[in-house]
Amino acid sequence: MDTRLTRKWAWMAFALVLLAAPWVFRQSAALSLLSQCGSMMILTLSYNMLLGQAGMLSFGHAMYSGLAAFAAVHVMNRWAGGSPAALVLVPLVGGCAGLLCGAVFGFVTTRKAGTALSMISLALAELAAAGALMLPGWFGGESGISADRVLGAPLLGIDFASQLQVYYLIAFWLFVSAAAMYGLTRTPLGRIANAVRDNPERAAFIGHDPRRVRYLMFMLSAFFAGIGGALAAINFEIASAENLGLLRSAQILLFTFIGGIGYFFGPMLGALAGVLFSALSTYTRGWQLYLGLLFVIVVLFAPGGIAGALVKALAMRRRPALPSLLRSAGWLLLAGCSVVLIEMLYRRAGGV
Repeated sequence: MDTRLTRKWAWMAFALVLLAAPWVFRQSAALSLLSQCGSMMILTLSYNMLLGQAGMLSFGHAMYSGLAAFAAVHVMNRWAGGSPAALVLVPLVGGCAGLLCGAVFGFVTTRKAGTALSMISLALAELAAAGALMLPGWFGGESGISADRVLGAPLLGIDFASQLQVYYLIAFWLFVSAAAMYGLTRTPLGRIANAVRDNPERAAFIGHDPRRVRYLMFMLSAFFAGIGGALAAINFEIASAENLGLLRSAQILLFTFIGGIGYFFGPMLGALAGVLFSALSTYTRGWQLYLGLLFVIVVLFAPGGIAGALVKALAMRRRPALPSLLRSAGWLLLAGCSVVLIEMLYRRAGGV
């Protein structure tokens, strides 16, 4: 009973944070970052369904969100002049597009496991990225396809022209998607996916086909990735071939691992950290170096990611506080000195 009550309070707190965040960060740039965090959180949570829950290391997850983004853009262009309420359904259209692509490409990808699955996903992602440039009628070539999220006249004062309204649309779908993905972890399919991840031979011995389980998880993951891709298309009002590329897939993988694949809320923390690091590109050219260093530190010293480090810190809260504070202060001082040194080297190399 206590565990259920804690979960309810956690979900209520999550909803309150989503509702209150725009009133704390009122600037337009901050709202844009919050919107990016929301769509990226859905992408990392969907990827964790593959990596964390089913043990599938995919290098082409962005393909499903990218194809869904193109579908969402075309739907918005088709629905131009209609009711703004129709925009609420565009992420669902993107999810269906992702599900369809996951059913087609996942049938090939999940026929193997382990390294073979990773290589197949990489090959399919590269084929999709190359094919996007060969079909400019649908993908728009290198410039992509643009759209207007303001579909028609305002309805009850809502037309999604302001970034605040777009943020709340993304927050709504983030909460719904996160709740659905968490609910999936409590189902028999989610439990069997964990069994296939840990010991596929034993799962097969008790009567479950590991390939079928991987295929179902792959399709569901692609569905939620499609929702995230459609929300990103709504936020930026454009979809391009970059959304399908390996760099985007690597970004999703990186953020998910940094957040912690062993915890449900870990990928959300990784998405938040990753988007904030990306925002540093306005101020420094070394933001990718800092993100890479964070990834190395997580791999070496915190395999559980940011979420694992937080859980461990909470478990150690009864220990004497002074040694921990001194240790943390030392690490922060070392990190600060390293950042100053790196920035000096960048400025010297740039002739500033």
